[in-house]
Amino acid sequence: MFNILAFERREKIMHHLYRDKKAFVSTLAEEFKVTEETIRRDFEKMEKEGIVTRTYGGATLNLHTNEDLPYQTRNAINIEAKKNIASKMNELLHDGDTIMADTSSTVLESLKEIQLQKSKITLITNSIIALQEFSNSSFTIISTGGELRTKSMSLVGTVSASTVEHYNADIALLSCKSLSMTHGITDSNDPEGDLKRNMAKKATKVILLADHTKFDKVAFVKIMNFDQINCIITDQKPSKEWLEFLTSKSIELIF
Repeated sequence: MFNILAFERREKIMHHLYRDKKAFVSTLAEEFKVTEETIRRDFEKMEKEGIVTRTYGGATLNLHTNEDLPYQTRNAINIEAKKNIASKMNELLHDGDTIMADTSSTVLESLKEIQLQKSKITLITNSIIALQEFSNSSFTIISTGGELRTKSMSLVGTVSASTVEHYNADIALLSCKSLSMTHGITDSNDPEGDLKRNMAKKATKVILLADHTKFDKVAFVKIMNFDQINCIITDQKPSKEWLEFLTSKSIELIF
């Protein structure tokens, strides 16, 4: 493992952590042919990102990759970051656009902003919260229908998939739980992951909304690769590694 890039090394360290739940400085330093101080710096960065807790001689995993938080909990997390992302949406949309939107709280916040600025928007969504929130708005709303997941207030399953397949959209407005350069775009559960994937396939442009806390992490279910994304909107300037990575993928980045 000579000449491995720093972000690739950290991705491989994460793989160790998801497998073993803990990792040791000395073992990783030997495996990657780097100094123990280098591994300690990796752990320090990962701790700041909330992935690990450093311990004497190593680190332990503290990220629950398949944790599916209730909507009310998700809605209360990083609310300022979500509002920041929402404020950047309007330049990417036009009056009359059709939007496919998932159930994420970040997407909901952005739809609130869109409602204030645009007219004649058609919204196709599997979000129960969005149906309630925009019932008296100027949006033309199409519900996907489907099986209700009460924890996330989402509609999923074959009926939802069939509805999404029936329409073509200008924009797929999606979020996720995590972004990893090597593992792609990931989320916490299969049913919603499947529907997001289908929404992306049916849209001319795919916009991913992800605040800074979601970078350099891996969740349970892979939704898609970066080559399926046209634009990422976040709330802070990502690292130099991420800037170079997204440029190499021809992904527009707004922060």
